Amino acid sequence: MKKSENEKVQKFLGEIKLIDAEKSDTLIEIREIIFTHFPKTDERIMYGGIVFFLNDEMFSGLFLNKKHITLEFSKGFLMEDPNRTLEGKGKYRRHLKIFTKEDILSKGVSFLVKQAV
Repeated sequence: MKKSENEKVQKFLGEIKLIDAEKSDTLIEIREIIFTHFPKTDERIMYGGIVFFLNDEMFSGLFLNKKHITLEFSKGFLMEDPNRTLEGKGKYRRHLKIFTKEDILSKGVSFLVKQAV
């Protein structure tokens, strides 16, 4: 796991691990995908989750819910979604619900993340 340069993010990741190890592993894997595609990403705790920025522009966020993890895309309305996995009808944002670690592959998280910026 890539250690966060942001103390609040690192604390958040540690707390999640204690509360729900399975969700923690899934969240960490998604976070690593984001950093693989965009190594210069800055992350912050906002809105109750981890929000990702590139050049001071927010492009994505990870949020924990009781039954799933939500991966949000700030400009999701522009993204290709051939499997129709993105949800949301707002003007710009779209999100993806991740219930299991297997969803990362089956819902094409890496394909979607590549389009986030």
